[in-house]
Amino acid sequence: MTTVLDVEVLAQSAAAGWEGRLAAWLEPYLRCFGHKAQRQWAPVYLQGLLGPGDRKSIQPMASRVARDDFWQLHHFVATSGWDTSPLQTQLARDAQALVGGPDAHLIIDDTGLLKQGDHSVGVGHQYCGQVGKNANCQVLVSVTLARDEVPVPVALRLFLPEAWVNDRKRRQRVGVPDGIDHRPKWQIALDEIDRLRAAGVSFGDVLADAGFGNVRDFRNGLTERRLTWAVGIQSTTAVYPIDVQARLPRRKASGRPCIHPRPSQKQATAKALIATLGSRAFRSITWRTGTKGELTARFAAVRVRLADGPEIRGGQHVPSEDGWLVCERRSNEDKFYLTNHGTDVALDQLAAVIKARWSCEQAHQQLKEELGLDHFEGRSWNGLHHHLLLTMMAFLFLQTLRCEEKKRPATQAVSAPRAQRDSDIAGQDCPLPPMLLRRAPALA
Repeated sequence: MTTVLDVEVLAQSAAAGWEGRLAAWLEPYLRCFGHKAQRQWAPVYLQGLLGPGDRKSIQPMASRVARDDFWQLHHFVATSGWDTSPLQTQLARDAQALVGGPDAHLIIDDTGLLKQGDHSVGVGHQYCGQVGKNANCQVLVSVTLARDEVPVPVALRLFLPEAWVNDRKRRQRVGVPDGIDHRPKWQIALDEIDRLRAAGVSFGDVLADAGFGNVRDFRNGLTERRLTWAVGIQSTTAVYPIDVQARLPRRKASGRPCIHPRPSQKQATAKALIATLGSRAFRSITWRTGTKGELTARFAAVRVRLADGPEIRGGQHVPSEDGWLVCERRSNEDKFYLTNHGTDVALDQLAAVIKARWSCEQAHQQLKEELGLDHFEGRSWNGLHHHLLLTMMAFLFLQTLRCEEKKRPATQAVSAPRAQRDSDIAGQDCPLPPMLLRRAPALA
């Protein structure tokens, strides 16, 4: 039987390379496992994710890093019952140390994993951002902590479609826990925000696209938590002019009294209210320099009252807090955003905050292309979430190395010959993981 690699062997085998650095970095995570076998196989699985090879499912990884001991590696990820909670807390703390703080953004999004068949947990015909349409897929709610364009995914939670809720046999086959029910994506996101804050994660604001920003309960949930936020919305989202007043009408002699105040003006759509500003309200703003040059668009913003209070009648809502309605104008379309930032925030600052959400897309891309986020072939609830967590740990390790390399003087930076950087099969003595050498220049 194949001898299991443990963390001490990893450290001894490549003390000067990235495997040795991984072994040292993993120590607090390994203490979270309850059994020796789990502590032995976690580094092996991470080596498989970080090492060379196009396919990061269990069998090809086992052939590369576990001497073809497929079943041991499969058991560790897919069927072993280890608890992810302590490791998630350690991940949150390490992410906080690397990129957390008042200048950080917490980015809410979702990402799809394309699947064949209907046996994998949570799979269904639903919208998949990867292909831009409905497809057979699993959907993950993603939470990313980012600062200075350095993203670190800190939560990936499976969205369970309603079709799975009452199908007991289907749930039992893949091990969905009894306490897990259908929750909308925005509620999963709020629950993860609460968990991360309890773990000590701090950030300056919460960002989300229109898939979350269109939901009034999500916006209100952020406000109730006293968080600053900026979210995408549809052009039809209702807002009020900033000078709207809301008062309870005089009570009539008969009938039930009104319990909600009545606004002095009607709601307007975001698109209609921006149209009243005219084209002169738009300014050209550059928020970042990308690989193809400066990223620039025209922006306009106006203070509004959010229509997020209780419903009055016919879809109309009581005006709530003040906020900014922002419009981004490009040649092909206008995009709209709401934010509860204060009145003293300049338009270029609002634009930079709104566009900071792009870094979570970058993280999703590398999680899939380099670390095999969507390569897991198991069907179970535990197996999927074990793989998701280990993939996030691998990504955080990479970002830790990147940040360390960025801080080094140019004369001390680790480098490799061009042939080695471009190769998909870098040797064991490679000073950094292969994808770090290939991708670091674009992601730094």
